[in-house]
Amino acid sequence: MDYGMIGKIEKAKRYAQERKRITFNNLDAQFRGDHNNYQMLLNAEGWNCTCPGYQAHGICPHVMAMERLLRPMLKREPLPYAVGQNVVSDVEKAKRYSEETDRIQFASFDVTFDGENSAHHTSYHDGAWDCDCSFFHSRHVCSHTMAMERILGSMITAAAPVAANGR
Repeated sequence: MDYGMIGKIEKAKRYAQERKRITFNNLDAQFRGDHNNYQMLLNAEGWNCTCPGYQAHGICPHVMAMERLLRPMLKREPLPYAVGQNVVSDVEKAKRYSEETDRIQFASFDVTFDGENSAHHTSYHDGAWDCDCSFFHSRHVCSHTMAMERILGSMITAAAPVAANGR
């Protein structure tokens, strides 16, 4: 029995429950809307969505759904409603979208974990994980990657397991 791995699994469960310890620094996701697919980005400057609503108002149901879904891991205020936005319709749609996570597929993201001893940076890009913690460098998995897999579930593509010889 691998007691080191058991400890990391327990820590991953705790991190997934204590989402305030996680901060999304950036993300790139595809969002399957009712009428089309859209690309959503979050970076230091803020949100961007390729949908017509966002282009017209600077806010849309897709961003609102992500804000709802990723709260409290987004350390920023939600976008304000816009003049001319159909707020009632967009709020209802955002609520529905946040419950229909099969609409969302993350291509990449970068998060920071406020760990028990120090901060750790974990990233995901096209199915591949990276983390700056020592456990990840020796095992290619860690409590940080496992926590994000628990939180995001089917919204990320499972990474192929790394063989013992690194291939």
